[in-house]
Amino acid sequence: MIEDKNTEKTDLSALGEFGLIEHLTRNLTIKQTSTIKGIGDDAAVLEPGEKKIVVTTDLLVEGVHFDLSYMPLKHLGYKSVIVNLSDVYAMNANATQITVSIAVSNRFPLEALEELYAGIETAAAIYGIDVIGGDTTSSTKGLLISVTAIGEVKTEKITYRNGAKPNDLLVVTGDIGAAYLGLQVLEREKEVFKVNPNNQPDLDAYTYIIERQLKPEARKDIVKLLEDLDVIPTSMIDISDGLSSEILHLCKASNVGCDLYENKLPLDPQVISTAEEFNMDSTTIALSGGEDYELLMTISQDDFPKIKANPNLTVIGFITEESLGAHLVTRAETKIPLQAQGWKNFEN
Repeated sequence: MIEDKNTEKTDLSALGEFGLIEHLTRNLTIKQTSTIKGIGDDAAVLEPGEKKIVVTTDLLVEGVHFDLSYMPLKHLGYKSVIVNLSDVYAMNANATQITVSIAVSNRFPLEALEELYAGIETAAAIYGIDVIGGDTTSSTKGLLISVTAIGEVKTEKITYRNGAKPNDLLVVTGDIGAAYLGLQVLEREKEVFKVNPNNQPDLDAYTYIIERQLKPEARKDIVKLLEDLDVIPTSMIDISDGLSSEILHLCKASNVGCDLYENKLPLDPQVISTAEEFNMDSTTIALSGGEDYELLMTISQDDFPKIKANPNLTVIGFITEESLGAHLVTRAETKIPLQAQGWKNFEN
């Protein structure tokens, strides 16, 4: 919880908007040579040279995208950066700069925003990006965070959603389904806490899946890995809304179908055991859970020898002609039409 009765709280009105911006951004440093001017003028100035620029924006709203009863503000700041960087890496680009805008109600003291920005600073340091601007304003509805991410990529390496071809391999990074189950554990413990505030949850058995929800990582390493392997995906997208939704986005954009194999889905053991505990189907969670921030891509079969032994990449199916449609091939080897349920499938 952000309310701590023992800490000193500084009212934001004591600083004013410009004083607040100066205070929160005082520790940020410039790391990218393409950043000519960051915070402190009417606009940031970038000079990337001979590369393509990619830009993406996400908005996170309290009560819709995050719950501060179990999401620490530092983690929230970190995650708000990560979800945007993931979209940049999904273009096979390198993230270089972000802007951060927040709307905040008067229930948040300065110290709360310092925690939020500590998470933003940590993400910026780890991922080597510059925070070059943004905006702050007041809110009557709690906390809103908008992050815009900028990246750059050589023209010949940029990867869109629309390049998949029949016979391409369908490939996913990491494992999937953990973030959604982490959310289920946190929601369950929140309800227990409401009934018995003195109850201290034992979350040791759920460490991985909770971290995947509260502190996800974007796959910057995959962009470097693909370059090292000399592989340019034919299409790519990040997994934010659920694997099935993202596969169908690729299929629609590329005018293709696909066969996705249930027995190839990469699941962490903690996902399997927690799904059993919640009496949920792990395949459904993997397909519809969302917020994994892994990368889904299609790769030419000619490049298969380059990726086949890599532990970061799993071939989960292949692309077919559009007329054949998109299907899940079950463990029983029956074909089921793939549906885009996404995270909304789990709303009450």
